[in-house]
Amino acid sequence: MTARVKLEQVSKAFTLHLRGGMQLDVVQDVTFDVDAHECVVLGGPSGAGKSSLLKIIYGNYRCDAGHVLVRDGDAFTDIAEAEPRVVLSLRNRVMGYVSQFLRVIPRVGALDVVANAGRESGLDADIAKERARELLAALNVPERMWNLPPATFSGGEQQRVNIARGFIADLPVLLLDEPTASLDAKNRAVVIDLIEQKKAQGTAIIGIFHDDDVRERVASRVIDITRFKATAAA
Repeated sequence: MTARVKLEQVSKAFTLHLRGGMQLDVVQDVTFDVDAHECVVLGGPSGAGKSSLLKIIYGNYRCDAGHVLVRDGDAFTDIAEAEPRVVLSLRNRVMGYVSQFLRVIPRVGALDVVANAGRESGLDADIAKERARELLAALNVPERMWNLPPATFSGGEQQRVNIARGFIADLPVLLLDEPTASLDAKNRAVVIDLIEQKKAQGTAIIGIFHDDDVRERVASRVIDITRFKATAAA
């Protein structure tokens, strides 16, 4: 199989300036690959650094050591060393990301929020708009709400818009940070189907799921990132 993402001894610590500069280790020496057609689930208790690791892969956090290699065509780009403009380009062409919270321009309607994400990844405007409609319908967002700004929606409705936004493009890599946390069983099942479709298309997925039923359905394998801390301390 072809690796789409490679993490090599990735470490990150935060400096707590209000605690006298104390260093808080977040992740240590994390190493694993993710292939096409896989959904690798990050395991470990709350506070283990799972969300921080996703942010490192996406380029929101810089790691202190190691390499985050993301395949771009026939070559790999090291997110740990890439210039911001390169990271932004990869986000449009290679990496999708569903965060825990929806952050969008306040007055833009839900349909345009989703369609804009598709256009940014290179989809034709008409195709992006049609895919946005299909995803919002599949995720049970009522059509009467599509032209309303998501800031007026409930938390679960906002997250469904967020999921649609992340899934609209056909990108090689997809990062999922607790996408089903605020969803009911019906919409969790929709997300499971969407993930399975992406895997079948060859997407490499790295995800965090606290819902046992979702994790068991979608995980190709689970990587407990706390074991790397134990190895580093040994």
